[in-house]
Amino acid sequence: MKLFSLLIIGAVLCFGAVDINKADKDELMSINGVGEAKANAILEYRKANECFKSVDELKEIKGFGDKMLEKNRSSITAEGCKK
Repeated sequence: MKLFSLLIIGAVLCFGAVDINKADKDELMSINGVGEAKANAILEYRKANECFKSVDELKEIKGFGDKMLEKNRSSITAEGCKK
């Protein structure tokens, strides 16, 4: 399982941004500064709100501020939200 997770994380880092509307916990943890607690918070927010309309909506989650968002903006995307 760990090898599979590492392969997924490696592929995400090589080929593009992490989609916060589709990523699983391991993929979310590949974002710089996102550990297990923040990944779980993203998943909970997504569950409660259906999806993220934009990456800026991450600031609604405790621990995500302007600085962290700007540092990671190029490696995060929020695709396919229809709310």
